[in-house]
Amino acid sequence: MFENLSDRLTKTLKNISGRGRLTEDNIKDTLREVRMALLEADVALPVIRDFIGKVKERAVGTDVSKSLTPGQVFVKIVQSELERAMGEHNEGLDLKATPPAIILMAGLQGAGKTTTVAKLGKYLTEREKKKVLVVSVDVYRPAAIKQLQTLAEEVKVEFFDSHIDQKPLDIALAAIDYAKKKFFDVLIVDTAGRLHVDENMMNEIKELHAAINPVETLFTVDAMTGQDAANTAKAFGEALPLTGIILTKTDGDARGGAALSIRHITGKPIKFMGVGEKTDALEAFHPDRIASRILGMGDVLSLIEEVEQKVDKKKAAKLAAKVKGGKGFDLEDFRDQLVQMKSMGGMMGMMNKLPGMANMSDKIKDQMDDKITIQMEAIINSMTPGERQRPDVIKGSRKRRIAAGSGTQIQDVNKLLKQFAQMQKMMKKMSGKGGMKKMMRSMQGMMPPGGGMPPGGGMFGR
Repeated sequence: MFENLSDRLTKTLKNISGRGRLTEDNIKDTLREVRMALLEADVALPVIRDFIGKVKERAVGTDVSKSLTPGQVFVKIVQSELERAMGEHNEGLDLKATPPAIILMAGLQGAGKTTTVAKLGKYLTEREKKKVLVVSVDVYRPAAIKQLQTLAEEVKVEFFDSHIDQKPLDIALAAIDYAKKKFFDVLIVDTAGRLHVDENMMNEIKELHAAINPVETLFTVDAMTGQDAANTAKAFGEALPLTGIILTKTDGDARGGAALSIRHITGKPIKFMGVGEKTDALEAFHPDRIASRILGMGDVLSLIEEVEQKVDKKKAAKLAAKVKGGKGFDLEDFRDQLVQMKSMGGMMGMMNKLPGMANMSDKIKDQMDDKITIQMEAIINSMTPGERQRPDVIKGSRKRRIAAGSGTQIQDVNKLLKQFAQMQKMMKKMSGKGGMKKMMRSMQGMMPPGGGMPPGGGMFGR
């Protein structure tokens, strides 16, 4: 998310110049560029006006300390105002209620509401250690009930059965009664979606809300609809006492207009964002971290949290012991690393959270295309267990067979083997005394002038 806005803003903010002070004159062009960048990102006009006004008010006449340039001071002001526009800090779920704490999910059809119910159930089970029950009161689409049941099984949360011949309110009350008897901490109620905001839908959900009195009423909205997302959320907010927003499909939204508009237009906080199709692709929304990503400064805190959550610690410890014991690093281990990385959003998903990515050339970004890691995994999967353990046996006819089996070319197999050999050398260096320092020196030596990936595309090159 935010790729277009991030690229535009980082280029614009690089150009700002001035002496020891920011004046209306020397920020005029930059502010115009920032305004254009926000318009292109489909940010709502009232939000842009407010944002530009606040930045200008804070910037004009600001003295620049000796340790900072005018550009750095301006970037700091822009970052602070981006945070303010999105809510300044993360607002988590308020589940302090007599169990079960009820979460009511609302949203339009196609916004990814049912999938988000499952993601939230998994999030609360794994990260908050809650016992979660989910129920669908969408009696208009039989497939919606079945979809939630399937997803609940996948994420290992309990599903309360419902049928299309029941009334939504009766289903919800029965689910609450069951949740109380079975000591569930949280009950998530998935409501019916519609293709547009209509009166009947609003009346039904208002009646449901009044009867079950949820502690959280969350509106799921598709980030790709830009400022329309904010307007739809506003319409729902006028009918229901919303407590927060969940932005879905943010991985497909390169603009970011919804994230920057929603808080200003609805006054409601964005609590989570969906960052992919998988059931674990749900992140808490941190405005400070998002502002940092937009300005190309990375988001190391989220990356650390992701590694903590998703890296298989047992496998990592086993691999470390294996390498340290001198048994070497084979293609099975290499494949495990690729799979692990894929679970964290792929190479680009991880790299986008590192500072300075906005300054990286398109050529280097192309080398990190996640299709390459998928291709590499396919090549390794086409090898026999013996070949994975002893890649030196892979010669002519074996290479042809592996290429055919993985739908790739022989040169792709050659590249993989070359990259694996580089990785193997690094792992060997790590296993010795002062291993990490040696490995870092080795990686530095492989970098071309001006930084970037090793020759030949590095570990994940073409």
